[in-house]
Amino acid sequence: MKKSMLTFGIALSALLAISCEKSCHECHYEDANDMEVELGEKCDDELEELEANGITVGGTTYEVHCHDH
Repeated sequence: MKKSMLTFGIALSALLAISCEKSCHECHYEDANDMEVELGEKCDDELEELEANGITVGGTTYEVHCHDH
């Protein structure tokens, strides 16, 4: 009984660790002067939104590029 509970506990812990992983990437955009502006690490919904919609700075929307670090 103790062995099966321990095995269950280990399996549950592994499953929770895998399901809680975030999808994170380093992101940047190039401003009007072609200078790269770092946005830092973005994850999950914020990452998806930036990649889909870009970032608006001073009324100008720039394409955001994200890559795995």
